[in-house]
Amino acid sequence: MNIPGSEYLTIILHALAQTMLIPVLVGLLAMAIFIFIEFGSLMGEKQARSSKKDMKLIKTLYDVDKSTPWQMQNLRQAVENGFLKKSQKDTIYEFLAKKSSGYNTKVLMKDILDQEEYNYLKILNRTDLVCKLGPVLGLMGTLIPLGPGLAALGQGDIKGLSEAVIIAFDTTVLGVAVGAVGLMISKVRRGWYQKDMNYFENLLELIEGSEWVAGEDQEKKNLYGSTRK
Repeated sequence: MNIPGSEYLTIILHALAQTMLIPVLVGLLAMAIFIFIEFGSLMGEKQARSSKKDMKLIKTLYDVDKSTPWQMQNLRQAVENGFLKKSQKDTIYEFLAKKSSGYNTKVLMKDILDQEEYNYLKILNRTDLVCKLGPVLGLMGTLIPLGPGLAALGQGDIKGLSEAVIIAFDTTVLGVAVGAVGLMISKVRRGWYQKDMNYFENLLELIEGSEWVAGEDQEKKNLYGSTRK
């Protein structure tokens, strides 16, 4: 039973679906190029991290002789040798200077941590988006050409069907591959960045809860604010 006017709706839906094939293919190719670049960036980041030792914050700051006063170089060593970006190191030193000048740094510390977390999320969201959109576009690229392919089969056009099936398979494979690589990149980076954030937060909390002061003339001031002769 045909509803009057339904053939026009069918034609419109078919036309809209077919016009989406080119954007889907372009989107898949763009994401494949993007994920290839991100994978190269991941390898470069891994190489940079492997060139540094795995710094243990507690060991760096507290593994000193009991008779030795707390000194600024211990903190600087923890900052310089940790897996921190230059901007983060500069932030630590600026935070230290504000703490030494008598600023109330509790609110500032929260703002710094929120901003760092946001920066990491921006990086992770790129590959998170790709790993979700890749399979979706792959599925769309599978289904869109099957309609004309089945229509070609009904007319005995085997060549038309085979071309449609080839496009469907290619888009499926590419979409799943892009999604899988994007998921792997996000997983690895999320572990790195969580470790970095913990290290960064621990340093800030150590400064906030201590009496560290900048300046060579006050390096002997210890964690509790006392000095040793």
